[in-house]
Amino acid sequence: MPQILKKPVPSERVAHDLGQVRERVEAIIADVRERGDAAVREYSERFDNWSPESFRLAPEEVERIIAGVPAQVIEDITFVQEQVRGFAQLQRDSLTDFEAETLPGVRLGQRHIPVAAAGAYVPGGRYPLTASAHMTIVTAKVAGVPRVSACTPPIRGEIPAATIAAMHLAGADEIYLLGGVQAVAALAVGTETIGRVNMIAGPGNAYVAEAKRQLFGEVGIDLFAGPTEILVIADETADPFTVAVDLLSQAEHGPDSPAILVTTSADLGREVIEHIERLLPGMPTRDFAEPAWRDHGEVVVVDSVEEAFAVADGYAAEHVEVLTAEPRRALESMRDYGALFLGEGTCVSYGDKVIGTNHVLPTRGAARYTGGLWVGKYLKTVTYQEVTDPAASARLGEVCGRASRVELFEGHARSGDVRAARFGDASLPWRDEAYA
Repeated sequence: MPQILKKPVPSERVAHDLGQVRERVEAIIADVRERGDAAVREYSERFDNWSPESFRLAPEEVERIIAGVPAQVIEDITFVQEQVRGFAQLQRDSLTDFEAETLPGVRLGQRHIPVAAAGAYVPGGRYPLTASAHMTIVTAKVAGVPRVSACTPPIRGEIPAATIAAMHLAGADEIYLLGGVQAVAALAVGTETIGRVNMIAGPGNAYVAEAKRQLFGEVGIDLFAGPTEILVIADETADPFTVAVDLLSQAEHGPDSPAILVTTSADLGREVIEHIERLLPGMPTRDFAEPAWRDHGEVVVVDSVEEAFAVADGYAAEHVEVLTAEPRRALESMRDYGALFLGEGTCVSYGDKVIGTNHVLPTRGAARYTGGLWVGKYLKTVTYQEVTDPAASARLGEVCGRASRVELFEGHARSGDVRAARFGDASLPWRDEAYA
C-alpha cells in the first residue's frame, strides 16, 4: 500500500475558473469570426498593449531583429534545431508509402501527405519560449508542410527577438507578432490579412488551450494540453538533491504544474522535501514554483520499483524521469507516459530545451491514449485502391452485393452487381430494368 508523504491540496476553484475561461474564449472566437482583423487588433491592444501597423513581420523587419540577437544565442538555437530536425527526419523516414497487390489485379496503397498549411503557436507572456518554435515549426517543415504561419505574443510590449530568430531559422513562412486566443482564432478561421490554416500546434496558457479545444474539428490540432507535469521515479540509489532540482525545474512552468515523486525510499522522499523547502526561497521563479509545489506537489512511497512503475502509469504523466539503478526497465514495464527520461544523465529539461525529441506532450492523463507532437501529426495518411483484373472485380462485386444486402444497403449492393455482371457473368441483370 503506497505511503503518502505529501499530497496535493484540492482546489475548489478549478471548475469555476475553467467555466470562466470557456465563456471568455467563446466570446473572443465569435468576435474574431464576425469582425476579423478589427477584433484581432482590439484584443491585442487590450491584452498585450500591442497594435502595430501590421501584425505580420516583413522579411526586412525579421532580418533587423535577428541582427540584434547575440551570436551565441543564434549558435545555440541552430544547434538545438539541428537536434530537433535530425530526430524529426528519423521519424519521417520511418513512415513509408507503399502499394501492394492483395489479390490478383487488386492494388491497394498508402500515402503520407503533409497538410497544406499549419499554424505554430509559440507562447510568450512572461518568458520567451524559443524552444516551442523548434518543436512546432521545424517538425512541420520536416513533414513537408508548404506553408507554416507562426504566431508569438510581444512580451511586456517588447519584441521577443530570440523567439523571432528561432521562428525564422526554423523555417516559418509567415511570422506574426500576435498572441492569445485572438491569434489562435485568426489562424483557424482566417481574417482579411491572416490566412487560415489546416491545423494548429503548440502549447499555451489555459486560454490558448481552450481556444484550440473549441476550434478542434474546424481545424486540426496537435493535442489538448494542460499545465506541465513531471513525475520522478526514484529508488535508494538516486541523489535526493538532483531529484529536488528536477521537480522544481518543471514546477516553475506555472502555479498549477504538478510535480510528483514516486519512490521506494521513504528516507529519500523526506530528504527531497527538505531540499525543496531550502531551494524554493532563492528561486527566481519562486512565484510559480512555490504554489505549484505547495498545491500540486506529491511524494508517494511504494514497496518496489515494479509498484512504482504501476503507480506512475496510473498518473499517465507528461514527463516521467526514471532515476533508479536500472532505468531502462521502465521501457518494458511502463505504458502510459508522454516521454521517458532514463537515468541520472538525462533530465526533463533536456527534452524541453536541447536534446531533439519533441516537448509538446500530452497532459492531464491524455498519455493513456496519445503520444505527443511528432512529424506524423502534420501528415495525412491516405489510401488508394485500383482493381485492374476483371475477374477480381467480378468476385469483389458478388461479395459486395451479398454483404451490402445483409446490412440493407441496396445502393451499395447494386454497385457491386454492376461489376459482377460486367466483368463476370454477363447474364446477371444490372441495367435499369433489372431494378424496376
